[in-house]
Amino acid sequence: MTTLLRLVAATFLATLTLPALAAPAAAAAVATPADPDRSLKGDFGPPMGEPIHATLTSPPEVPPPTRRFYPAKVIVELEVREVEKEISEGVRYTFWTFGGTVPGSFIRVRQGDTVEFHLKNHPDSKMPHNIDLHGVTGPGGGAASSFTAPGHESQFTFKALNAGIYVYHCATAPVGMHVANGMYGLILVEPPEGLPPVDHEYYVMQGDFYTVGKYREKGTQPFDMQRAIDERPTYVLFNGSEGSLIGDKALKAKVGESVRLYVGNGGPNLVSSFHVIGAIFDRVFFEGGTHFQENVQTTLIPAGGAAMMEFHARVPGSYVLVDHSLFRAFNKGALGILKIDGPENKAIYSGKEVDSVYLADKAIAAPAVERATTAAAKGKLTKDEQIKAGEKLFTGTCSVCHQLNGQGLEGVFPPLAKSDVLMGDLKRVIGIVLNGLTGPVTVNGKNFNSVMPPMSQLNDDEVANILTYVRNSWGNEDAQVSSADVAEIRKTTKRPAGAAH
Repeated sequence: MTTLLRLVAATFLATLTLPALAAPAAAAAVATPADPDRSLKGDFGPPMGEPIHATLTSPPEVPPPTRRFYPAKVIVELEVREVEKEISEGVRYTFWTFGGTVPGSFIRVRQGDTVEFHLKNHPDSKMPHNIDLHGVTGPGGGAASSFTAPGHESQFTFKALNAGIYVYHCATAPVGMHVANGMYGLILVEPPEGLPPVDHEYYVMQGDFYTVGKYREKGTQPFDMQRAIDERPTYVLFNGSEGSLIGDKALKAKVGESVRLYVGNGGPNLVSSFHVIGAIFDRVFFEGGTHFQENVQTTLIPAGGAAMMEFHARVPGSYVLVDHSLFRAFNKGALGILKIDGPENKAIYSGKEVDSVYLADKAIAAPAVERATTAAAKGKLTKDEQIKAGEKLFTGTCSVCHQLNGQGLEGVFPPLAKSDVLMGDLKRVIGIVLNGLTGPVTVNGKNFNSVMPPMSQLNDDEVANILTYVRNSWGNEDAQVSSADVAEIRKTTKRPAGAAH
């Protein structure tokens, strides 16, 4: 069906089924111009009816469909705020944001709408900012008209000529730094006939972040310009923080429901290989445009680009959202969960919940770890708090080899339960965790031959908590291991190149 015929059909159906949403009397004529080229460019004439104030939502929520079949004047009011938040558990970072969140507020309009855009910069901001919307036809995507000092407001107007899902971001120099601090979001320009209804719509956006401290190093971390220039991110994240889409914050759906994801990539540097483990996308509108590909496993989303993908929930379980450049997912944070509830369908899948050891500690809701971090910061960390935090970390990091019961695997991975090596020299044990161990080792009089990689992704607190847990479990009994013990060995022990941060 041609674009013109779709518009005619949509307008006709609207007059029959949606009287409450009907436009002023002349809307049908405006929404179906005689010139098909006008239709393609989205110029459906001047706005009609009363101005509409856009509903903006914070991630992962999406505003409701416009449900309009005529062009309107839409007023968008967006405030820039510079806020300090957690980027990872126990790690603070100063984000520059549109609307107080990373990514910024989701904006939804209809093709043909005239958008009156108000950009406000909070008085507490320390930097000027502006906005470049990729859905704008005009110099700088609005950046040339929206440079806004702290405590000021700018206004400009544009017509949304092209349907699609578009990135917006700050374009104030140094542009890369503003984007790297979280200044990006998505604007959806619906086609005139709207999008097909689905049960759930979610907003996910990837970004790469650059901190002076290493991955998961506690405390407040400043931005590292040289890391950003070298394109060596400390974190690669969905929705601005590690853990933003796990536990109670996981996306949700039920068996039989349809899901639409609006996925953007703020960059500023990396391309995303977006994938949902265990799901196949029915349709992917690649690069945010009007064409789609069917039955897609993984889709590329460039920095400054977006895609829209749709699929159906077929069987229950935890579906893992990742950047399939997998070290980004499991060692830099680009990981989230879509939790699907409902009856099993063994004709499609025999059934088994995704193992926590597969998801790693990134996907485990671990208040015990948070409590231990808070207590350690106050100098009041107890042995019991360390054991509980260490158990969570062990489950996501070590149990796949050493097993949840600490028994290991005969002839391959040595046991930790009542282990003479584990319960021996603490400095040696810490060194093994930090540097790894390759080749034969004798534990409790039995020989094992395998490889333990360096656990360099773990910080001092995490290593101390894990060792306190394993040295006080399965018949083992010992005192606390402190982060200072780990830090001492980390500083004095030679490690293979690349094994330590």
